[in-house]
Amino acid sequence: MQILKNKTNIDFISKRKPALFLSTVLNLAIIVGIAAFGFNFGVDFAGGTVVEVKFDHPIKAEEVRERAEKGGLPDVSVQNIGAAEENTFLLRMGGVTQLNEESGAKGKAALEALGNVRNVYVDMPNGIIRFRAAQELPTDAVKKAVEDSGIGVQEVRELGEAQGGTGFDYQVVASGMADRVFAALGQGLEKPDFEQRRVDYVGPQVGKQLRNRGIMALLYSMVAILIYVAFRFDFKFGPGALMAMVHDVIMVAGYYLVTRREFNLTAIAALLTVVGYSVNDTIVIYDRIREDMAKFKGKPFAEVINIAINDTLGRTILTSGTTALSLIGLLIFGVGEIFDFAMAMLVGIVVGVYSTIYIASPLTIWLDERAAAKEARQREGGNIDQQQPKVA
Repeated sequence: MQILKNKTNIDFISKRKPALFLSTVLNLAIIVGIAAFGFNFGVDFAGGTVVEVKFDHPIKAEEVRERAEKGGLPDVSVQNIGAAEENTFLLRMGGVTQLNEESGAKGKAALEALGNVRNVYVDMPNGIIRFRAAQELPTDAVKKAVEDSGIGVQEVRELGEAQGGTGFDYQVVASGMADRVFAALGQGLEKPDFEQRRVDYVGPQVGKQLRNRGIMALLYSMVAILIYVAFRFDFKFGPGALMAMVHDVIMVAGYYLVTRREFNLTAIAALLTVVGYSVNDTIVIYDRIREDMAKFKGKPFAEVINIAINDTLGRTILTSGTTALSLIGLLIFGVGEIFDFAMAMLVGIVVGVYSTIYIASPLTIWLDERAAAKEARQREGGNIDQQQPKVA
C-alpha cells in the first residue's frame, strides 16, 4: 500500500535544534513535576483495597460515591467497568484493614476506657490491636467497645494469661476494608441492592516491591535494547536510540503526571510497550541510513539521514496510523485501565515517531561530527610531526 505517491524531500534535520530545545524543556518540566507532585499511584503500588460490586438496578458512579461517602468512606475512588447497563463498579481505597492512625487512636482510647487495660499497641500494617488487661474481659465487651469507636472487628483473640501472672493478653483483629465498603453501601437498606463480586488486597510492602520491580524491568529492557543496537549497527547509533527511548518514557510518564490517572502495573506495561515500539521505528530508519551511507558516499551525513527519513516516511505513517486506529477503538469503547493503556500507547506512538526524527537522528549526527573532528585533529597532529625537521 502506497501512502505517498511522490517522493518527499522535507528538510527535517534543519529543524533539529529548536526541536531538541523544546524536548529538553518538556522533559525537564515533567521530571520536576514528578519530583514535586509524584504520580497518582494505584493500589498495585501504593497498597490498598479494590472491591468490585454489581448493583441490581441502574445507578451512576456519582450515586455510588455519594452512598460510600455517607457511609464513612470519604477517600474512595469509584470507577464504572463494563457496559453501562451492567451497573458494575470498582471501588478503590487506601489501606487493607480499617486501622489507620485516626481509627487506631480511637480504638486505643475505647479499650483503655474499659479499665485496667495497659500496653495497648496498634499494629496498623497487620490490622491488629494488642493489649493486656489486669483481669479477664468478656470478648463481646471488647468487640463492642472497639466497634463503637468506628472500627469493624473480625474477631477478638484470647491469648491467655501473660508470663509472671501480670495480666491477660488479647488481640483485636480489625475487619478488612471490603467489610466497611459493604456496610457503607448497605447503610439504611433492609436488604443490600448489590453484591460483592471481587475483593483484592495489596499490602504497602508488596506494593513497594511491585513498583521497584516494575521500574527495574523497564531499565533492564532499555539497557538490553541499547546493547542490541550498538552491536547491530555502530556505537554512534546506540546512544541515539537510548535517548529516544528515555525521551518517550518521560513523555508517556508525563501523561500520567498531568492527567493524574492511576500509575500502576498497567502503566508499566504501557511504558514497556512504548519502549519496544519506539526502538522498532528507530531501527527501521537506522537500517535505511546505513543503506544510504553506502549509496550516497561523499554526501554530508546530515543530508543522508534526511534522505533516509523521507524514504521511510510512508512506512512510518502507515504503521503508526494503523496502530493508532486500533487504539482509538479502545479509547472509545474501553474503560478504566484499558482506556489508560490505550491513551498512554497513543501518546507513545506520537512521541516515538517524533523522537526517531528529532532525538535519535540529531544525536547520531552529533556523534559522527565529533568523531570526524577528532579524526581530523589526529590527522593534523600527524602531519605536523612529519613536517618537523629531524635533529641529527
